[in-house]
Amino acid sequence: MRELNLFGAGDLRWVERPEPGVGSPRGAVVRPFVVSRCDGDTLPIHRRVSRVMQAGLLDPAVGHICGPVPFAGPFAIGHECIAEVVEVGTEVRQVRVGDRVVVPWAVSCGECASCVRGLTSKCVTARTTPEGVRTLAAYGFGPSSGPFGGMVSDLLAVPFAEAMLVPVPPGVDPVRVAAASDNLSDGWRAVAPLLAERPHSRVLVLGGGGKSIGLYAAGIAAALGAAQVDYADWSAGRLQIAQALGAAPLERDRRSAAGLGEYDVVVEASSSTSGVRAAIRSTAPGGTCTAVGYYVGRNTGIPLFHMYATDITLRLGVSHPRGVLPELLEWVGTSGFAAERVTTEVADFDDAATAYAHCTTKLVLQREPLGVA
Repeated sequence: MRELNLFGAGDLRWVERPEPGVGSPRGAVVRPFVVSRCDGDTLPIHRRVSRVMQAGLLDPAVGHICGPVPFAGPFAIGHECIAEVVEVGTEVRQVRVGDRVVVPWAVSCGECASCVRGLTSKCVTARTTPEGVRTLAAYGFGPSSGPFGGMVSDLLAVPFAEAMLVPVPPGVDPVRVAAASDNLSDGWRAVAPLLAERPHSRVLVLGGGGKSIGLYAAGIAAALGAAQVDYADWSAGRLQIAQALGAAPLERDRRSAAGLGEYDVVVEASSSTSGVRAAIRSTAPGGTCTAVGYYVGRNTGIPLFHMYATDITLRLGVSHPRGVLPELLEWVGTSGFAAERVTTEVADFDDAATAYAHCTTKLVLQREPLGVA
């Protein structure tokens, strides 16, 4: 079978691999037929970052996730997909061949202490190895995050089928929820729970780094009825998408750390230290700022005393999509939220080696499902 590998910046190639099996009675094999490129994948694709990251200027956790020479190729890439189930293990009852499912980016067993708490992306079972405990067990980050491969593949093994796989609701276009494995779920968790607590909050999203995450968050906040949703970015194209999703566009200098007002809910998706500082300074007293980007430097200059004086909450950490996927997918199905407006390019799955390197906000690959049953 084919598996897309990243060999270096801009260098993606199909590699032949043995077809996976279910692996255990709890496992399954799925066939991705809609694949979405995560915002984070563009970092090693568009920039030569491996040696820079190795130079000692970055947090050691980067190496724990992405390898001693972070993102050094070749490695299987991709961790957002909608797939059809083609084979299940003997103990799998709730997942059937032919089901169309979201495959979360992180591997989780559904039973360990972390999974029970909803921290499915920190599953102890999946992260534990004979050598110790990995930082992450995930698809698409390379061997340091486990032997799970990437989702731009003809076939994919899922170790814990019933714990991980979430069905796409009937009538929901798989392309609409192409990014549900990660970026769409990330946008949801950054705004939906907070708006459920304070429905008429003012929301600010700083976009630019987590390009699609910020747009999803802005669109979801607007669709959920926030009192005000402002989207700040330096990209005219993304500002237009945000406006189409119901947010008010604000042009922002990417280097500025100045606050933009006072907002109850702030989403920092610029993936920059200046963005973090601007987001914190834009959070109203008692408000919450959620940072969803990659902050890989050792010193991000967080204005802690400002946070103390303003009494705000800063949240950051990996997303746990498995916990929110049922609610998110049901909401998309009932609300008709047009998440596909964030997609800026749709390409044929067979053209992945070329298309995956394109400089575009949100890329989706697709091919015809088999319709197995």
